[in-house]
Amino acid sequence: MENAKQVIDELSRVGEVGSDLLQQPVQEGFSIKVWLKKLRGGFLLVLGFLLSPLSFWNDLFFNLPIAYGFGYLCSWLNPDLLLPCAIAGYWLSNILGILLMQVGAVDVFQEQPKEHNLKKQLLTGLVSSTVYSLVILALVQFNILQAPVLFSGN
Repeated sequence: MENAKQVIDELSRVGEVGSDLLQQPVQEGFSIKVWLKKLRGGFLLVLGFLLSPLSFWNDLFFNLPIAYGFGYLCSWLNPDLLLPCAIAGYWLSNILGILLMQVGAVDVFQEQPKEHNLKKQLLTGLVSSTVYSLVILALVQFNILQAPVLFSGN
């Protein structure tokens, strides 16, 4: 600390550093609040990626068990609701993944804190998941992608 003061004093005497630069406060490095926000954002980003449709392997480990659990809970009300609610649970888990990725990315990459618009984020996640689902459905319908036959009569 004393060495820094000596260097500043010596440079100001020589005239290489203006007095206005000496008066500026030293910026603190990385505050703990910003660090925790970025850590939380990174966690949400990874969790969102695991739930989102962007990772091809996640269905087996994350989305299908969540969807089946949701369908199973709904089947307590009516046994016929197992499959429709499982499909809805799968779709909802993908939407949740996209929303978590959006929130996490904002926390990690945005420097200035801005106000979050939850309604806009929900709408964006809903629209993007719906478009993704429709594109996959169209690709299967036009035989560009082959879907496995799960419930064949054989």
